[in-house]
Amino acid sequence: MLFNSFQFIIFFIVVTSVYFLLPYQKRWVLLLLTSCYFYMSFVPVYILILGFTIGVDYFSGIAIENAKAGQRKWFLLLSLVANVGVLSVFKYHNFINQNFTGILNCFHVSNPIPYLSILLPIGLSFHTFQAMSYTIEVYRGNQKAEKHFGIFALYVLFYPQLVAGPIERPQNLLHQFREKFEFDLERIGEGLKMILWGFVKKIVIADRLAIYVNTAFNHSGQHTGATFLLATIFFSFQIYCDFSAYSDIAIGTAKVMGFKLMVNFKRPYFAQTMAEFWKRWHISLSTWFKDYLYIPLGGNRLSAIRLCMNLMVVFLLSGLWHGANWTYIIWGALNGAYLVIEILGKKIHLPFLSSQLPQKLVRIFKILLVFVLSSFAWIFFRANTVSDAFDIIKKIASFKGPLFYENPSMLIYSFAGIFLLLLVEMKQEFYTGSFSFMHHKSWVVRNFTYAVLIIILLVMGVFDGGQFIYFQF
Repeated sequence: MLFNSFQFIIFFIVVTSVYFLLPYQKRWVLLLLTSCYFYMSFVPVYILILGFTIGVDYFSGIAIENAKAGQRKWFLLLSLVANVGVLSVFKYHNFINQNFTGILNCFHVSNPIPYLSILLPIGLSFHTFQAMSYTIEVYRGNQKAEKHFGIFALYVLFYPQLVAGPIERPQNLLHQFREKFEFDLERIGEGLKMILWGFVKKIVIADRLAIYVNTAFNHSGQHTGATFLLATIFFSFQIYCDFSAYSDIAIGTAKVMGFKLMVNFKRPYFAQTMAEFWKRWHISLSTWFKDYLYIPLGGNRLSAIRLCMNLMVVFLLSGLWHGANWTYIIWGALNGAYLVIEILGKKIHLPFLSSQLPQKLVRIFKILLVFVLSSFAWIFFRANTVSDAFDIIKKIASFKGPLFYENPSMLIYSFAGIFLLLLVEMKQEFYTGSFSFMHHKSWVVRNFTYAVLIIILLVMGVFDGGQFIYFQF
């Protein structure tokens, strides 16, 4: 069941209505059952995989809390092995096996390990990391073990953020399932605004851009450098609007019911350094890697060389988390290299960025530089193969050939969507307050804004049920 489907709208209305009619002590039952239904609407049998990891993590959490000091780490290890094991089998087995086969072929040896004909469960990486954060926090003493199996299962299965995050921590979410949230029109209105804006970003902007991007990247041999330059820029906005739209709809859906999920994006394309970019992009994953990998490796407390090595490890694993393909690993390595260069280059004086230049000009240059660097890395993220990525880069560098477009309206709608996004986010980034028209004091202005956004949605939207990009992770 996709957020951008009529089926979800009906599901959301029915579930939310029943939710507020029930006594608050029984609401968790409704949310658990409907979350199971939501997930099973994709591939029903994969609910068993979630059931297995939920069971292991539930009992591991209790065992960690009750065990003696020397035994606690073994129960944590059991939980981590179970979660990483499931993730490895379904997501990485064939990738590892394929590369192992390639190595053996160099020595003319056949690989006896078979390939698995299985589909990757939707959102497996997301709910695996959320489950792992629970047992790690219990082990660290930051979270009490959850004794209520149903509440714990709901923590993993909560339908708004089950498939593509935000990846929540137990300290933020678990206790909310026991709280009583009243029917608050103001809060519900704020949640619905987030959902509406999420629909606009997904259906009007991301899915519109996807038409051009898919045409170019899926037929890399048929297009020119000019086409790929535009397709790369479009993909930078497509993936941002696609993923942040999911987060907006998830956060808004939860907010309508009273739940508060963490912010996952803060206008990343206005970042002035790559380090800042990763503090704004997919915040729930970035902080997950920071807290559970980067800091345990030593964080900023080590020498510059060790710090850079730790960053590269984190970003290589982040790339691998996104997908079992060398394109994602190279994407992660590039972003890690950007941060390493920033760290090593902090003491380098750049005359053209001296304080004598207007600060606004320096800011614009830095923002554009970060956008260019991130967009270059996105080529590997989107390309179907590594060879396709390098071929696309060569074509962009040559910049030969005509620009592809089927009709003017394709590009007009695409640029109009990007303009709308930048208009809204520039207001949020550089001026106080939020999107003033949606939050204006006058109900006339507010309702006129909603009407305009709905009209834009209906006129410019792409209603082909396009799947969210991050569902595959």
